[in-house]
Amino acid sequence: MKRWKIGIVGAGMIADFHARAIQSLPNATLVGFSNIRKEKAEVIAKKYGVKSWDTTSSMLQSDEIEIVMIATPSGAHIEPAIEAARYGKHVLCEKPLEIKLDRIDRMIEAHEKAGTYLGGIFNFRYNETTQIIKEAIDNERLGVITYAAVYVPWWRTDEYYKGWHGTWDLDGGGALMNQSIHMIDLLQYLMGPVDSLGALYSRQGHPQIETEDTAVSIVQFRNKALGVIYGTTASYPGQFRRLEITGTKGTIVLVENSLHVWQFTDMNEEDTKIIQKYGKIEGGGGVSDPAAISYTNHAKNIAAFITAIEKGIPFEIDGNEARKSVALILDIYQAANTRIIIDY
Repeated sequence: MKRWKIGIVGAGMIADFHARAIQSLPNATLVGFSNIRKEKAEVIAKKYGVKSWDTTSSMLQSDEIEIVMIATPSGAHIEPAIEAARYGKHVLCEKPLEIKLDRIDRMIEAHEKAGTYLGGIFNFRYNETTQIIKEAIDNERLGVITYAAVYVPWWRTDEYYKGWHGTWDLDGGGALMNQSIHMIDLLQYLMGPVDSLGALYSRQGHPQIETEDTAVSIVQFRNKALGVIYGTTASYPGQFRRLEITGTKGTIVLVENSLHVWQFTDMNEEDTKIIQKYGKIEGGGGVSDPAAISYTNHAKNIAAFITAIEKGIPFEIDGNEARKSVALILDIYQAANTRIIIDY
């Protein structure tokens, strides 16, 4: 079995998650870290017994690296992503892929030109319940879907916002672009494109930051269903994230990774097994502590990326797919700023 040699750009909290995920895989090897602050790269490299590089360029020039994972602040993804393409390295980038669409497009173009893979981290897609819900929708078990919504009622302290978080230049947004983007990606993955939307946002809970700490958007999907997107970091003490999808023949409510409601007009024996296995509400990772999440689904995300490279098939969360959630969030910001309804 080939073991893919992976380097991580960045040395913060999410880089640590990536490192643990890589080390849990039988076909991946963590080679080392680079970071704009050399001492941080050295500290985390020592923790994992791997190398550190003074600059991203020096790491990318190394023959030891085949895949690069980017774990820098959101608005600093483009430079290492494009440089990696120049050196023929595949890139798997933490969400959001970048904070502006033109930057994402340049990243996609660079990797298409180089013949390398560019993918995004959207680890919620790798929950077992996600695929169960997708199958139910594809099999039209909900009938005519009339409504779908995601809720991310989380809490972050003022201390959390003393760095780059909550800035337009590096975070690209607040509760939507940083915390809620996973659920927004999940909503689009399950429901398909949005056709129109309106939105409002505020920062009453953390008035010192530049971006929103609370946002609400009403949407209409291309399939005519209506919906709501709600995200906040000002809901003490933080509550479980939630997905709701309902229609003329059924309702699904996902709380964290568990199926809180799984009910259809045509219930069967398999449904009973699903409820028994996935009906218990699991933990609240991330609701108030960004470090309180598991790396398990990150590992699945990385494994799927490697599989796509090995088989020479498209990666399911490639640059164009990872772009969709950013595009929707930017439209929500535009609607909130202009107080208009956006029709596509």
